[in-house]
Amino acid sequence: MMTKTASREWHHMSPVCRMYKHTGKIRPHVFGIISAGIAVLLLLGAAHADQLTAGAAKVDITGRDAGPVNDPLYVKALVIKNGVSTFAIITVDAVAIGEIGKIGNDYLPTVRARLEKELNIPQTNVLTNASHCHGVVCEDVVERTIQAVKEASQTITPVNAGAGSGHEDRIMENRRYALKGGGEADSRHAYSLPPDEDIAGIGPIDPEIGVLRLDRTDGQTLAVVYNFACHPIQGVPSRGNTADIIGFASKVIEDNAGAGTIALFLQGCAGDINPAHYKDVDHPRDAEPLGNLLGLSTMHAFRKIQCKNDAPLKMISETIELPRADHAQRIARMEAERERLLQSLKGASLNLKTFLPLVVKYGLSNAFPSGYAHRYLHEETMNWDFLKKLDAENRENMHRYIENIHTMEELTRVQTNLDLLRKHQADNAAAGKPTVSAEIMGVRIGDFVLVTFPGEPSVQIGLNIKKASPHALTFVTGCTNGYLYYAPTEEQLRNERSAQEDSDCILAPEWQAIYEDAAARILKDL
Repeated sequence: MMTKTASREWHHMSPVCRMYKHTGKIRPHVFGIISAGIAVLLLLGAAHADQLTAGAAKVDITGRDAGPVNDPLYVKALVIKNGVSTFAIITVDAVAIGEIGKIGNDYLPTVRARLEKELNIPQTNVLTNASHCHGVVCEDVVERTIQAVKEASQTITPVNAGAGSGHEDRIMENRRYALKGGGEADSRHAYSLPPDEDIAGIGPIDPEIGVLRLDRTDGQTLAVVYNFACHPIQGVPSRGNTADIIGFASKVIEDNAGAGTIALFLQGCAGDINPAHYKDVDHPRDAEPLGNLLGLSTMHAFRKIQCKNDAPLKMISETIELPRADHAQRIARMEAERERLLQSLKGASLNLKTFLPLVVKYGLSNAFPSGYAHRYLHEETMNWDFLKKLDAENRENMHRYIENIHTMEELTRVQTNLDLLRKHQADNAAAGKPTVSAEIMGVRIGDFVLVTFPGEPSVQIGLNIKKASPHALTFVTGCTNGYLYYAPTEEQLRNERSAQEDSDCILAPEWQAIYEDAAARILKDL
């Protein structure tokens, strides 16, 4: 007979872990789904709907030694208690929680260990999310993070909670394009777009804004937590250090929700979502109008939310094992494609200096590009074809030159993404095991329900999880509690061409089903 503890552990085990515990082995077709013995479930106040208490604070973390500053970057903290447990949400205006950027891999374990020691907040009760803006943070970001959580803890007050969702579809676009010849390409500043005539379609977006509202018992708003999927990488006209779209959106919310309100942003499944007009060359890059729209749309949803005083607080934390990719075949295929492209370059008489004037001339007058009309008519009366032959030669040389340009553009896309594949292939080989650990969390605060991922999932992942969830207000956060690079869909990872999302990735295609199954299980338990 099982003890109560053993029974509870068995109840929370996935079917794979139960199989392992019962038989001592895992069948090959479910290899890597969940590593037995490392799943940890923490239920915060599962049977409690006590009055919540909460505190919020923010601390400036702008890297002012990194150059000109356009607007400040912040670490923000929300500490929530239900009389039984304490839970902390930390949001950081940074590119990632570890692995890339200024925040190192020691940030999360250090912050968690200190919060447990100094504030008695269990390490698994801390959710840390990066906005994924590309701003530069200060060197002492760990100390300032601890400071923010301490200040939030010192302002704990009874709160009522409410949840809702908003809509914003004007500020972003999917950055992956289906190509007529097969496969997909993407939009980056690292390389050019494919020719317009090659693009057949574009991927989806997720316009939903998830909103959690926490009001003090006097009706004044303490904090607004909002979730949205978009890369905040538009930049600003000054090119200074910036929190980008999220910095401006949060300012709109804090300025309008009431004095002292803290707005905390949780990045969604934005792996393949860019700001609108990301490649615009006719206007300075400016995140502020986009951020203002996001902030106003969030406020529109915020004002409709009714807060209640009996909101449950619950969290589940689990570590799953995801299969690492073997990029060897894809690397070989892309190396062959690179060689094919190199061999396809054709000799052309023109250089840039001679090509541009010809493009202008032949664009202005396709019929008579090399002279006035009467010169062509005069040649006809003389039975000459000198200008026509010149035009034919120029057109052939321009055609070759343009084909070479397109080939070189494709070469830059192939080479850039080939470098990413090689890097991750080497890192996966050096890891010493065929899987990578991924911490995922499920959080419920009243009707506001979250599930997290430590990387950049493509938007379709979030749409799938929301559709399958038993909760009406379900939201998905990426860039949370670590960073595992891009997490594209299984279909995207089988791309015949090359794009950043499927190249800057350490995961095998099977990761998607494993994660979505884990998310569904966690959401059911919430």
